[in-house]
Amino acid sequence: MIKKKLSILLLAALTLTACAGKDTADKSSVDASVENEKVRIVLDWTPNTNHTGLYVAQANGYFDAAGLDVEIMQPPEGSTTSLIGAGGAEFGISFQDTIAPTFASDNPMPVTAVATIIQHNTSGIISLKDKGIDTPSKLAGHSYATWDSPIELAIIKKIVEDDGGKFDDIELIPNTVTDVVTALQTDIQSVWVYYAWDGIATEVAGLETNFLNFADYGTELDYYNPIIIANNDYLKNNPEQAKKVLDAIKQGYEFAIENPDEAADILLEAVPELDETLVKSSQNWLADQYKAEVEQWGYIDPARWDAFYAWLFENGLIEKEIPAGTGFSNEFLTK
Repeated sequence: MIKKKLSILLLAALTLTACAGKDTADKSSVDASVENEKVRIVLDWTPNTNHTGLYVAQANGYFDAAGLDVEIMQPPEGSTTSLIGAGGAEFGISFQDTIAPTFASDNPMPVTAVATIIQHNTSGIISLKDKGIDTPSKLAGHSYATWDSPIELAIIKKIVEDDGGKFDDIELIPNTVTDVVTALQTDIQSVWVYYAWDGIATEVAGLETNFLNFADYGTELDYYNPIIIANNDYLKNNPEQAKKVLDAIKQGYEFAIENPDEAADILLEAVPELDETLVKSSQNWLADQYKAEVEQWGYIDPARWDAFYAWLFENGLIEKEIPAGTGFSNEFLTK
């Protein structure tokens, strides 16, 4: 009798185990059949600390948790903005100044800025301290490496002449500088840099420098760079997915704000050829810049956005006036 009861109990246990195994297998089969939604993000340049939040979101599983399969793509030979506008990817990294002409034409590029990576313009002119260029007017009489962009030169002319200097007295040397540390030790005495990378590189190299931050010389120069842009048709047809993408990215940048060293390690693991000292120094500097004084990462101030485009039109730097509110949206950001 006891043996019979044991046999019945054993049979019941085996049946329950088999059913449980079947349920698990069925669930596993269902989960495996659900694929994350594919999204592409195209960089503007080789990977650097401007992009850390993207790599953190990928490494920490923020994209996965949102049901997204995100591919971070290297920049194309041509324009990232053009690629996004043509539908070659959903998102990309760009700059408010470089996309201005696309909104001032008869056929505007179908892209929208949906977030800013850094809250303020941290670009400006850097020079070795012994050159004495500690105010914009003192650029006169010195050389400057230019890529001959009308907007670039107009910005420099503004800060120099507003400070009482003569723009025409600057020696313009056509040169697309790729190594600022080396360039400053040649006949090039001043260079436009994004301080978070090239400015920090001069610190790491032990150079003493002066830095003229454009944002300090007028609200209209405190424009947004870099920014995240998206294809307009994609945003129209996939608004909820777009919000998921930006929410995951936001988590990535907020992690970098709170944990700059760990975030730097994540970027270095993804891109091991980067210089560790530069990445860690840059990451710590940017921790206070991603959001600065605002509460919401990515927020674009309409007044500042419009002020820059109004200034471009007033100075004949774009073909047509860009209506207020054009080219950006905060509606895809989550708080």
